[in-house]
Amino acid sequence: MNPTAKQVSAIKAAVFVLALLPFAKLVYLVLTDALVEPLQYITRATGDWTLYFLCITLLVTPLRRLAKWNWLLKLRRMLGLYAFFYGALHFTTFLWFDHFFDVAEMLKDVGKRPFILVGFVAFVLLIPLAVTSTNGMVKRLGGKNWMWLHRLVYVIAPLGVLHFWWMKAAKNDLAQPLLFSFIVGLLLLMRVWWARSRRSPEITNGRGRGQTRRV
Repeated sequence: MNPTAKQVSAIKAAVFVLALLPFAKLVYLVLTDALVEPLQYITRATGDWTLYFLCITLLVTPLRRLAKWNWLLKLRRMLGLYAFFYGALHFTTFLWFDHFFDVAEMLKDVGKRPFILVGFVAFVLLIPLAVTSTNGMVKRLGGKNWMWLHRLVYVIAPLGVLHFWWMKAAKNDLAQPLLFSFIVGLLLLMRVWWARSRRSPEITNGRGRGQTRRV
């Protein structure tokens, strides 16, 4: 059973508030000086929540298809923007506290360390998705072009996992990266399966028409 328009609006408002709670907690811990290593905590928390929201955004379509909850599509754009929001915080932490807004030094660091380079590329690819998230941009680009552009998330999520994996590999702590790899891999494989399933009937029908003409 799908919720009414008012219920969907209430759900969106609730999700909006819940998605802000990690940020509110972060601000509270910083302002109350409750963190022993604030830079490490902020970097880890913002990076984790970027991956969480990327996974949740990718989950919307499979959940909609399996549960027939079409209303979930109304949440996807907001969830994607929260992935960008936490990704921007993660990047700002790196640029501010590690390099004090020295872009040249930051770019040198990006070039030297592969895991930072991968994370940087993932964040840069998120920017056009955030910029084109409005209804106006959908109309300006055209529905098909907009959809193709936003398929970049299928590249961004694996890059984010790879960034996390290489960072954790240095500490021999791969439990979380393995979990994220499994989740993202499964969500992408489901899409590949559905895409192949859509093509199969078309191929079968095409062969049938060809055989009929030859006969």
